[in-house]
Amino acid sequence: MALQIRATLGLAPWDVLNQGVVRHVSLSYGTVTMIIGAAVLLLWIPLRQRPGLGTISNVFVIGLSVDAGLALVPDGRGLPLRLLLLAAGVVLNAVAGGLYIGARFGPGPRDGLMTGFSRRTGRSIRLVRTVIEVTVLAVGWLLGGQVGIGTVVYAFGIGPLVQVFLRLLTVPDRSRDRVVAVSPAAAPERAAAG
Repeated sequence: MALQIRATLGLAPWDVLNQGVVRHVSLSYGTVTMIIGAAVLLLWIPLRQRPGLGTISNVFVIGLSVDAGLALVPDGRGLPLRLLLLAAGVVLNAVAGGLYIGARFGPGPRDGLMTGFSRRTGRSIRLVRTVIEVTVLAVGWLLGGQVGIGTVVYAFGIGPLVQVFLRLLTVPDRSRDRVVAVSPAAAPERAAAG
């Protein structure tokens, strides 16, 4: 997130929203990110999403990390460096999404919204993520957030990239491979039912 902000080529849609909100309040990017993350958790209720350790951690870790990243990473100088910051920001965000969703400790608020809508609608991650990103972008832009080529790259690239990294980085669910012991008394009932 900080890399893309420092690239100054346009923000990711959620960051356009963050920046739009920051323009109207006297809070840091990180603080606004945490507040919006907590608010997004409320949207999980109708989707019947259940938060995990990764969900709650995400709200705080991302907010604190973006403020730290912005303090450490200087603005990009020259177009080649800015393009590198943009590309690194988008790809690293997708890798991070694949890692923490695939670890099965619960997706972050925004990614849980994506996976929840995908599960409830039967639509692909790439489609659902793109629709969410474009919607958030429009609201952020109306609030005064910065839009540019980096916004377009992120909005249309993050969904497919997250899907790729989810396939590559997901921890296998071994619970489906377990052999379930059946008591001898229940065996005839299971055989008749099966």
